[in-house]
Amino acid sequence: MIRMLSYVQSYLLQGIDAHRCEIEVDFNPVGLEKTDIVGLPDTAVRESLERVTAAISNAGYPTLIGRLVINLAPADLRKEGPVYDLPIAVGQLVAAGVIRPDLGRGREAVDHRQCLIAGELALDGRIRPIRGAIAMSMLARELGLPRVILPAANALEAAVVEGVEVLGMRTLQDVVALLNGQLDPEPTPAVDVESLIEHTLAPIDFAEVRGQEGVKRAITVAAAGSHNIAMLGPAGTGKSMMAKALPGILPPLTPDEALEVTRIYSAAGMLCHANGASNGSGHAHSGLITSRPVRTPHHTASSPALIGGGQVPRPGEISLAHRGVLFLDELPEFPRVVLETLRQPLEDGAVTIARAHAAVRFPTAFMLVTAMNPTQRGGMPEDEVGRREMDRYLSRISRPLIDRIDIHVEAPAVPWKELSASSATGTSSAQMRERVLLAHTRARARQGRVHNAHLSGRALDELAPMKPEAKELLGQAIATLGLSARAYDKVRRVARSIADLEDSDELTCAHVAEAVQYRLLDRQI
Repeated sequence: MIRMLSYVQSYLLQGIDAHRCEIEVDFNPVGLEKTDIVGLPDTAVRESLERVTAAISNAGYPTLIGRLVINLAPADLRKEGPVYDLPIAVGQLVAAGVIRPDLGRGREAVDHRQCLIAGELALDGRIRPIRGAIAMSMLARELGLPRVILPAANALEAAVVEGVEVLGMRTLQDVVALLNGQLDPEPTPAVDVESLIEHTLAPIDFAEVRGQEGVKRAITVAAAGSHNIAMLGPAGTGKSMMAKALPGILPPLTPDEALEVTRIYSAAGMLCHANGASNGSGHAHSGLITSRPVRTPHHTASSPALIGGGQVPRPGEISLAHRGVLFLDELPEFPRVVLETLRQPLEDGAVTIARAHAAVRFPTAFMLVTAMNPTQRGGMPEDEVGRREMDRYLSRISRPLIDRIDIHVEAPAVPWKELSASSATGTSSAQMRERVLLAHTRARARQGRVHNAHLSGRALDELAPMKPEAKELLGQAIATLGLSARAYDKVRRVARSIADLEDSDELTCAHVAEAVQYRLLDRQI
């Protein structure tokens, strides 16, 4: 046997982005029997040698005996996970002469050099799922490669990307037969993204919430412009209940947004869990997240859990909530150092996690919803002592963070008469959703995909013109309440959403006055 060199293309995942990884297998039958894997592999990649050898042998193929060097290029980027098992096996089988396209019986063989290949191998040759299949498919399209070969469990996920033929394989034997022209390729049908998009299903209807019509109005405004909202009130007034109902009034994801969200969950290895459990959409088989994500981390969550992190950075809760809702219940109970990490992602819509070997950027365009009691005991203060206790408790939340929350609203105790009513007569989710959808349609026609909450100061000057008396009222409010420049723009953005709900082009005194009254915590802290 002569010396053989084979070449297989795969990918490496950095954050949610895929980059090309070339697997080179050099085999020399002469010399000391030894296998080395180079190219900055982690422990899981080094262990792949044992899995690959066992899988090849148990699948009935000969293993290479001699000097074997496997190089993962580029060598300066860290490789992690079992994703390289299948391409390493293909490279060895090409070097061993097992994969030979000329063995096909009249069929056209799939050229392994014109594919991206990835998959984890079981010891018996079965192919297990991987992370980042959608990013892999996007990379193939970017590189101009016509096909990807990956685990069958990831095929539907990868098929949401147009222009790439996705070949889902179940065993190593199937891959060998495909590359030898002994098996006809059966591409996974493309997924029609738009037909699968639907409204987020909420477990609670707003009609079930007794009273709190003022809070429902504030939530409608928040949903209309994708504004961050904080609810303050005594324990047991329905704050958490309304936060759980809020996703049900949000507009459905656009196809582009659905792909963004799916890409994040795929990179985190959470796509099957998200489809099967979190949205109840019934489209787990589609490989696509079809409704807005809702994340509810506990107040014991650490900064890396919330923001993202790890030796190889993974997305945190704020990225998993991208294009959806991040609900933080009992906000003052979160450690202050954890809450402060939210400030930059709330402003920029993205977070960059830097490590010695790489810096990874994750998107964080989420809607922050918080609920908090006025005091640690849960009740609203009734005297000066209680007021000082409330001030101390709320001081756990910094003013800069409060500045980044557009709407602050009080959820007061519900009177007994409303609680004991025989039937619910309040505003329902369907009514609120209709208003929100109309406001979103109006905003999209005016400014495209940018939500009111993300309009820049210059865009507000153009898209949110104020009547002279409204401008004067806002000036008085800024001086009286001592609002910051950031809060000034927040008021204008909220007023723009209120005007959209009223189908108004200009901001009037009524719009500005309502927006100003939503700066409750500016008066408390």
